[in-house]
Parts: sequence; C-alpha cells; structure tokens
Amino acid sequence: MRMENAKDLSGLPPLELLRSFEAAARTLSFTMAATELSLTQSAVSRQIQQLEASVGVLLFERRHRALALTEAGGVLQRAVVDSLDRLRDATAHLRAATALRQVAITSTPGFASFWLIPRLARFTAAHPAVDVRVSATLDVLALERHRIDVAIRFVPTSRGTGPALFEEAVLPLCAPALMEEGPHPLRTPADLVHHTLLTIDSHTGMAPTAEWEPWQKIMKVPEVRTKNTVRFTLYTDAVNAAIAGQGVVIGRLPLLQEMLRNGRLVAPFGHSASTQRGYYIETSRRAAANPDAQDLVRWLRAEAEAARIPDAT
Repeated sequence: MRMENAKDLSGLPPLELLRSFEAAARTLSFTMAATELSLTQSAVSRQIQQLEASVGVLLFERRHRALALTEAGGVLQRAVVDSLDRLRDATAHLRAATALRQVAITSTPGFASFWLIPRLARFTAAHPAVDVRVSATLDVLALERHRIDVAIRFVPTSRGTGPALFEEAVLPLCAPALMEEGPHPLRTPADLVHHTLLTIDSHTGMAPTAEWEPWQKIMKVPEVRTKNTVRFTLYTDAVNAAIAGQGVVIGRLPLLQEMLRNGRLVAPFGHSASTQRGYYIETSRRAAANPDAQDLVRWLRAEAEAARIPDAT
C-alpha cells in the first residue's frame, strides 16, 4: 500500500544509464565516456540505446566519427546535470555537517610541555566537539604543507609577526633543597662551584636562551665555575633533572612560572632578565575558514593575559 504523498520513481531510468549518458553528452564521445567510466565503448553504446528506448526518443545524432545531441538530448542533459549537481551539493553538505572538527597547532616541545598542555584541558572542556592535534617539534613546520592551523613561533622580538603571547625572561632555577640543605646552599652565583649545571646540546631550532651564557651576559655575571655539567638533548629533561634536585637549570619564564608558584623550583639568585625573544601566534590560510581555530587563538591570548607576570622576578 502506497503512502498518499510518496513519489512514484518507477518511471525513472536506471542511474547507471544516466551516468553513461551524462559522460557521453559532456564528451560527445562514447569512447571517451567509456574510458572515464572504466567500461568498454560497446557497453556505453548499448546503455545509450537502452536509455533512448526507455524515453522513446533519440538522444544523439550518430555522425561519421562524431556525436551530436538532439534537441531531446539537450533537454535531458540539462536535467541530468542539474540533478547531479544537487546531489553533489547535498552530499557535501551532509559530509560537512558530520565531518570531524579539528584544530592543529605546532610549537616547540618546551612550550607544549610546560605551558600549552597543562592548560589545554580548559580549551577542550569548553569545546568538547573539537579534536586538537599538537605537533611539538623543534622543526619550523610549513603550515599549509603540514595542514596546521596555528603555530606558536619563538623568535627575537624584532622579528615577531602576528599576535604576541609574551616575551621571555630567564633566570637560574633549582629544587628548594639546593638552597636550604647540604654543606653548600645556593645563595650567590659563586656558590655554583659546588653544584652541577644542567644544560642542553644546542642544535638547529634549539632556543639559545636555554643555555647559561646568555643569562651570564645579560646579568653581567663573570664566567661561573661549577663542579660539573650534565647536558641533555631536550630542555624538558634538564628541567625534570632540576626538579629532582640534580642541579641548576636556566629557567625560561613564563614557561616555568607555575613551577615557581607551586614551589617545585626556586630562584636562588632572585633576578631574571629579558632575552629579547618572545612567542608569537601565526595562523595559516585554512585557519581563516576554521571557526574552531579562531576560538583557539582567542583562548591562547586570553590564557597568556591571565598568566602575565612582571618581566623581572
């Protein structure tokens, strides 16, 4: 039993015939249509004959080595093309509505580990339908090529482009025990002669401000004598060693500001200095069409403002 408002589709020709007709009408060639549809030329020719028999009129004029649409063929072509375009638009709309909402962001490993990731749950809680992809690397990724929406670039302030998150300041940091316990508590840079310096092996892409020399130069501290040095490949490892009380590391603010606030690290000498470098937001062209990426940029700026600290400790 039919529903009263149901459409009767019994008079429509099979879809595969219409696909062959559209290709043949567009190319005016059974051979080219067959190649496009991965069929034989004779198969396409038979399908066109079936379609003509179904509608009761000729759709093509078969000329010597050429095809031409009849008037009826032209009418059917316009109807088929319009219908296929509507189907494509509807399909694209449905796919877009159910597509994965994603934002891709890249930054240095230090920024990701110490600043971004501890705060990221606040963004995902406010945007539960958005998947965030974090690429933490020392490589400067090309945004369009790697399909990245947002980059946090760590560059000299004179070369910063895009919205600024914050500038960097540095100062030596250590576990509280190194200031309070043992026979040689850290009180002045001269006391470093009894302690281990924690530093990193510099390579392309590494932030030079994680080394000791820039801080000594900025603070006009003479070359320090130390008990020994332990070098790491990653800045995150050097910081973790400092938290474990294994030595003194150059602390980069505001990346490590929360560790100062909660007392996991302390500043034995009490002075920081600007490195004249900072973190800047760069967005790709694809981010302009991604509302979730724009929300992420606004969230980053709001978090940076909320965490803003004085330039010197």
